[in-house]
Amino acid sequence: MTGACGMAASAAHAQSTVTLYGTIDTSIELTNPGSSWTPRLDSGAYRGSRVGLRGSEQLTSDTRLLFDLENGFSSADGTFSTPGSIFSRQAWIGVGAPWGEVRVGRQYSPIYIPFKGQLDAFGAGTIASGLNNLSKITPYTDNGITYLSPDIHGFTTTVMVALRDSGDGNGLSGDYETFAYRHGPFRISYARQQTHGGTTLRSNLGGVSYRFGKATAFVSFFNGDGGSPRYHDDGLSLSMRYAFSPRLRASAGYAYARDRSGRDNDADQFSVACEYDLSARLMLYASGALLRNHGDATFTLRGVNVTGLSPAYPGAPIRGVQVGMIERF
Repeated sequence: MTGACGMAASAAHAQSTVTLYGTIDTSIELTNPGSSWTPRLDSGAYRGSRVGLRGSEQLTSDTRLLFDLENGFSSADGTFSTPGSIFSRQAWIGVGAPWGEVRVGRQYSPIYIPFKGQLDAFGAGTIASGLNNLSKITPYTDNGITYLSPDIHGFTTTVMVALRDSGDGNGLSGDYETFAYRHGPFRISYARQQTHGGTTLRSNLGGVSYRFGKATAFVSFFNGDGGSPRYHDDGLSLSMRYAFSPRLRASAGYAYARDRSGRDNDADQFSVACEYDLSARLMLYASGALLRNHGDATFTLRGVNVTGLSPAYPGAPIRGVQVGMIERF
């Protein structure tokens, strides 16, 4: 009897897993915001540096309990990305089954990762991504309840609603929806968000991509209204990635943002980038960009988790180069 109980306990233990994982993204950046060249050591320019615990437990033959606890940090100085928050990126629990997944808690917003990263050749990261520099979305969401569909003949969707914090009144603090379809080398996708309260922001993102041979072309659009200071723009991003080998890739692109407020504070950006997989877990990257502000626009070159240098004056052009590495474990 004791042996049978021990075997049952071992079987149950084998069906539960907890994985420690992380990403260390460190880069050296040299940027001229319209005055002089400034060197910086960045963390999270391409993919935010993080460490986390991801787990699952098999409840039935096709149903799993899931969770993810993930904190962001700076590889430049070791500090938390959000002071006072131990799980600044993710802290959710959920259930997975053939019909999809449901997650509850703090999460990436559905239009952040991986959705936005599939809309341009730069993965919506580094200073080279004009899509990232010129558009505005909400990256993380508190109190989120999310449904992620399975892949049904190439179609996938994600729907999230976010409840308000206690004391912030009734109703939702936001809702997000994404839709995508993939067939062979072709992909088309669209997403929207609407947040309320002090962080009111309406945004839309979408685009198509097509892979032909060693090249992949991307055409994307974006618009948004809200935030503080107010963002009221729309724009277009064109880019292409070419794989010289399974390890070496190069990208080039152009993005344009149009000011919808009537002040003609437009901006555009030219970009190039290169990636090399030194191993299965270590990637080296380099990027360069020229961002031209028009009128009194104040856009700047930034990374996924890097705040860009403020323009020296309204309308200043921003130029920058960056070299970095990402180690995943």
